[in-house]
Amino acid sequence: MRFYDEMATGGGGVRTHYAPYAQWLAQQAPDAMRAKREEAELIFRRVGITFAVYGDEAGTERLIPFDLIPRIIPAGEWAHLDAGLKQRVSALNHFIHDVYHDQDILRAGVVPEDMVLGNSQFRAEMMGIDLPHQVYAHIAGIDIVRAENPAGQGEYYVLEDNLRVPSGVSYMLENRRMMMRLFPELFSLYPIAPVAHYPDSLLEKLRDCAPPGVNDPTVVVLTPGMYNSAYFEHAFLAQQMGVELVEGQDLFVKDDFVYMRTTQGPQRVDVIYRRIDDDFLDPQVFRADSALGCAGLMRAYRAGNVNLANAIGTGIADDKSLYPYVPKMIEFYLGEKPLLANVPTHLCREPESLAYVLAHLPELVVKEVHGAGGYGMLVGPAASRDQIATFADKLRANPQHYIAQPTLALSTCPTYVDAGIAPRHIDLRPFVLSGESVSIVPGGLTRVALTEGSLVVNSSQGGGTKDTWVLER
Repeated sequence: MRFYDEMATGGGGVRTHYAPYAQWLAQQAPDAMRAKREEAELIFRRVGITFAVYGDEAGTERLIPFDLIPRIIPAGEWAHLDAGLKQRVSALNHFIHDVYHDQDILRAGVVPEDMVLGNSQFRAEMMGIDLPHQVYAHIAGIDIVRAENPAGQGEYYVLEDNLRVPSGVSYMLENRRMMMRLFPELFSLYPIAPVAHYPDSLLEKLRDCAPPGVNDPTVVVLTPGMYNSAYFEHAFLAQQMGVELVEGQDLFVKDDFVYMRTTQGPQRVDVIYRRIDDDFLDPQVFRADSALGCAGLMRAYRAGNVNLANAIGTGIADDKSLYPYVPKMIEFYLGEKPLLANVPTHLCREPESLAYVLAHLPELVVKEVHGAGGYGMLVGPAASRDQIATFADKLRANPQHYIAQPTLALSTCPTYVDAGIAPRHIDLRPFVLSGESVSIVPGGLTRVALTEGSLVVNSSQGGGTKDTWVLER
C-alpha cells in the first residue's frame, strides 16, 4: 500500500513548503532534539496537560505525547479545506434545524426517515425549538485524512463529523505555545498563521448566540468535573475566555431562567458551553439519575431564556450511519457540489452492503455508528482471525449498529520517535465555529499514530499530537 508522505516526494526530494524546515532539521544534533523532547514533556507535566484514559491500569491520567516535528499545510491547500469545511458545517446546521422543524429532507426521501426518527441521537424534546441564527453545532471538530490518489497526489477526505462535544482544541493551542518556546527561530523561517486567538473567536460565537435581547450575555463552561477525561480542556478554555467554569450543582433554574451561584448571590446565565452529553443535562427530562446536569434546564431552554452550545440533539448529524448522506445534504440545502469528499462507506444495515462487508472484513475498517475515541472498531488488516470471526458475529447480530470503510492509506509525516525520525500516520481535526457567521482558526489538531504501522490516531488509543502550521502565503 502506498502512503502519501507530507514532507517527502516520491523521488526522495522534499516538498517545496517543507524545504526550509528540512534544511533546519538536518542541522539539529540528535542529542539536542532529545533534550527538547524531554523539556516539552516536563513542561506539559508541570502545567497539568493530561488526558484521562478510562480503563487504563497504569493510572487515571497521562500525558498526550507531543511530537517535535510540525505538520505544514500550504496556503492553497488550506484555502480549499477552509471553504469545504465551512460548506459542510453550514449544511449540517441546516440539516439539524430541518430535522427538528419541517423535516423537508425526510419528506423528499433524501435521507431515510427511520434512520433519523428512530435514531438514538434524535431528541424529540427539541422539536419546534427556535435557536438564535438557527445554529446547533456552534463548535464542530471535523476529522480530515489525506490519501494518495491514482495520480500520486494527496487528496483530502472527511473521515467523520464531531458535533456533540468535540475535544482537542486545547492541545492545538498548547502545542503551538510549546513550539514557539522550544524553536522560536523556526517562526522567522515561515509565515505561520496564528491560532492563539481561538478562545476569543469561541467567546465571540458563543455571545453571538445569546437569547434575543441580551446585550451583554453571561457565558459559562459546564463541565462534568475533574474526573472527566477532558477536564484540563474545560478549565483551560474557561480560563482563556475569562468565563466561569461550573458544574451542574453550581446552577439552578427559577422562573424558567438559569442562574449561577456566586459569592455575590445568584447571577443569570445566558449561554452555556456544555461539555456534558445530552443524557446528563437535565434529570427532569433525560436520565433521572444524573447528578451532572441542572434540573429544569430544558424548560429554560425551550422558553428561549438560555442557549446551549452545542445544542441538544446535534448528535443526529454526527451519527456514523448518517455520515454517508452529508454530500446529499450539501446539495439539498445549499445547491452546491461538496468541496470535500467523504470516505466511501458501507451501511451494514443494508443487506447487500452487509454481505460485502462480511466477505471482505480483513480489508475493511468497521466502526460502531455511535462509537468514538477509537473504541468498538475493527481494523481488518491488523486483526487476527479470531478477532475477525468475533466481529463477524457482532455484525450479523446487529448490522444496523455498524458501518464499514476501506482501509485508507493515511498520509504519513516524519515523527520523532525513540529510534529517531520515522514516518507515522496522521489525521487532522480543524475546529469550525458558527455564530452569526462561520469561521475557522487556521490549522487544527494533528493527531499521530505513534505505533509503527498503526492507523489509529486517537489519544485514548495511545496516539500523540503535532503542531499544525498553515502558511499564510
